[in-house]
Amino acid sequence: MKVSQKIRAIRKAEGLTQAKFCELVGIALGTLKNVEGDHREPGLQVVMQVVNTPQFGKYTLWLMTDKTAPQAGQIAPAIAHIGQESTESNHSEKQIG
Repeated sequence: MKVSQKIRAIRKAEGLTQAKFCELVGIALGTLKNVEGDHREPGLQVVMQVVNTPQFGKYTLWLMTDKTAPQAGQIAPAIAHIGQESTESNHSEKQIG
């Protein structure tokens, strides 16, 4: 999965609109639309802003490496999940052990 697709998965898993996600992360809506629309991959600055947003820090390891470490609070977004109630993931097959 490309980084742009992962960012969209995080936003969707958290139940956020593009505008709300941008407000939380501090990026321009046009930037997010270009990323999610596969017009360009996000640069390091965008990725850093996402992972440094407290609400999304739990996805850092997955976003950067495709791995999870639930015991350390590092998960993948539950793709079918809507909203913020659960942090469970079905993407934990690549756990760091």
